[in-house]
Amino acid sequence: MSNSNDLFNSKYILGISFISALGGYLFGFDFAVISGALPFLRNVFHLSVYWEGFLTGSLALGCIVGCLIAGNLADKYGRKPGLMLAAAIFGISSLGMAFSNSIAVFITMRFAAGIGVGMASMLSPLYIAEVSPSAIRGRNVAINQLTIVIGILVTNLVNYILSDNGPDAWRWMFGLGTIPALLFFIGVIWLPESPRWLMKAGRTGHAKAVLEKIGSRGFAQKTIADIEQSLTGGSKQSYKAVFQKAVRPAVVLGIALAVFQQLCGINVVFNYTSTIFESVGANLDRQLFETVAIGIVNLVFTLVAMALVDKLGRRPLMLIGSISLAIFYLILSTLLKNHASAALVSIVVLLAIATYGMSLAPVTWVLISEIFPNNVRGKASSVAIVSLWIAYFILVFTFPILAAKLGTYGPFYFYSGICFLGFLFIKSKVKETKGQTLEELEGMMVGH
Repeated sequence: MSNSNDLFNSKYILGISFISALGGYLFGFDFAVISGALPFLRNVFHLSVYWEGFLTGSLALGCIVGCLIAGNLADKYGRKPGLMLAAAIFGISSLGMAFSNSIAVFITMRFAAGIGVGMASMLSPLYIAEVSPSAIRGRNVAINQLTIVIGILVTNLVNYILSDNGPDAWRWMFGLGTIPALLFFIGVIWLPESPRWLMKAGRTGHAKAVLEKIGSRGFAQKTIADIEQSLTGGSKQSYKAVFQKAVRPAVVLGIALAVFQQLCGINVVFNYTSTIFESVGANLDRQLFETVAIGIVNLVFTLVAMALVDKLGRRPLMLIGSISLAIFYLILSTLLKNHASAALVSIVVLLAIATYGMSLAPVTWVLISEIFPNNVRGKASSVAIVSLWIAYFILVFTFPILAAKLGTYGPFYFYSGICFLGFLFIKSKVKETKGQTLEELEGMMVGH
């Protein structure tokens, strides 16, 4: 490994990966802020279970639009302008939510925030995969997941601290999102454009200069030759090209993994922590404390995943994660049904979060960033991630309704079944991708 590291400017690669991954922080912020704000929003806007689900899920509807915009922007103008636009939209919508005086304005602004999050959720891992050498690509793409979980943890801590500041505490919770958005915008100005996009745009000289900053001259020449070969004969990219016969297996796999990452049910635990713990008698302070504990465990096990993803591989982590979650959900539903103590529920919830944090959460993003051919990667990624957000909307919209009809424990039986089916799917369909270049993977996936 030391030899390969000599070929790369590791500090530079890590720096640009972290800046790009600040898009993940925004994702983590908007994803987590709702959990702390919901108890306040229920009172302010007098939410029914349907409106609670729709208000929570409106972020996902914006994310779908954001992914589609990002797919076209990324292919026409490059990865960098898309990341800057995502940061700007995010900052403005955070202020919009903070100053909302009606549910209509709030949902419109949360939808707009979703556009920024959706753009970042597609472009950040795509950009990192395209600037990272194969030996460290898995770890680097997982940085995006690391910033998501840091965003979740910091937001949960801030929510916990702000919760005693009266009925308008929720306005501060949302308004503070402008700070990371501004930092992200400033950071992106400094980033180089993706060398793979530059090559596709015919700017080989510029691509070569970027690659020589990333690694040695030999590394740059080999990468340029590999990219040229993978782009030859590539037609102008369109959504039709994404579904052509040769590419279809990779696209179907990407969609299935993205949908599974959401319908596995864990985001119900993140977004509705207060609902779950309220059902076993925990007060508001305990509910918000649990969101902080979830954030800490999520962060620790994302770091574990970053250490393992390029060593143990993608497939084993996905298999361990899916079957373990299936078991933990069965235990959790039994505890909730029998009104077990909040402490016992907390242990099982944290075990489920730990499992997800080291498996399905980061590894799905790594695989989505890897498995598509160069000439359709932008649009194929957006199709997979749009599918992810549709699944997220279905999950968070239906949970309050299902919980009202079946009891809070009821939906977890469904999620357990989905995790078991996911385990069987991964076992039969997912191939290992660690240690291979994006161009080598293209040959493997297209020949799938």
